[in-house]
Amino acid sequence: MLSTMKRRGSLAVLAGALGLTFTMASASAQPASYPDRPIRLIVSAAPGGTTDITARMIAEPLGRALGQSVVVDNKPGGAGTIAAQLVTRAPADGYTLLLQYSGYQVITPLITPNLNWDPIKDFSPVANILSAPQVLVVRSDLPYKTLKDLVDADKQNPGKLNYASSGVGSLQQVSTELLNQMAGTKLTHIPYNGTGPAMNDLLGGSVDLTITTPPPLLPHIAAGKLRPLVVTGKNRLSTLPDVPTAAEAGYPELLVSSWFAVYAPAGTPPGIVDKLAAEIETIMQTPAFREKAESLGAEALFMGPAELGDYTKQELERWDGVVKAANISVQ
Repeated sequence: MLSTMKRRGSLAVLAGALGLTFTMASASAQPASYPDRPIRLIVSAAPGGTTDITARMIAEPLGRALGQSVVVDNKPGGAGTIAAQLVTRAPADGYTLLLQYSGYQVITPLITPNLNWDPIKDFSPVANILSAPQVLVVRSDLPYKTLKDLVDADKQNPGKLNYASSGVGSLQQVSTELLNQMAGTKLTHIPYNGTGPAMNDLLGGSVDLTITTPPPLLPHIAAGKLRPLVVTGKNRLSTLPDVPTAAEAGYPELLVSSWFAVYAPAGTPPGIVDKLAAEIETIMQTPAFREKAESLGAEALFMGPAELGDYTKQELERWDGVVKAANISVQ
């Protein structure tokens, strides 16, 4: 009898321990109280650009859905490295998130020696929010009306035409270098410290063309200062319905979109990641969100954690070949 009671007591203790373990595991998967304080959304760019706009489009409605403020914290610099480092060093508890621009997440690691963060190992993907094609524009005082005109002119005088970018290794540079590789052109790169200075010199006549996302271009296109030649998305933009896609212009592989996604530190509990992703997806399905995205020349393109993780790897592999062929690096 005593032996039986001891066995029952031991089983009860074991069951209690297993129950405690299961409860702790469930809590680590998604703490019932999450979130119980404000969430910090670190943005890898300065206020005003598409990255910042994306963050502010999602922060306020996400805060309402979660019952806690989502505070946008701009940390530009180092081609996304300052923001990325802050997030990788933060506790993996769902209270520090990164709103990252694709050029920083998948190109900076390819061109920066001894980078102290890894775009795959150091992050838990949460959700992609916006995807924006590039628009290739020339100054309106130049004679080129089509991409073919531009390519033919460069081949007649290789290297004479130049293009502005927001910096070495930017998606603007690698996109134009992809065009160089596809078309056999030799468009000359003029890097700037940001899209703003690049646009100023383009409008001022110091450079001939650029390729970037629609938001900074649309006002100048509307004012007749810049002429769009192609859009690098799968479809034409509703804001630029007369501008052909690169595929329509004869370059189907010039399919380039900037994307803007949320990441958490590696090791963030899956339950928290899934909760954030679900709330973001719901917000992105609203007509107001989609209309705002469309007005920016972008698409509300949701990807959940698994899909975003796979897509990040695919983009790294794709741009690695372009970067190596163009010999792009930051010393």
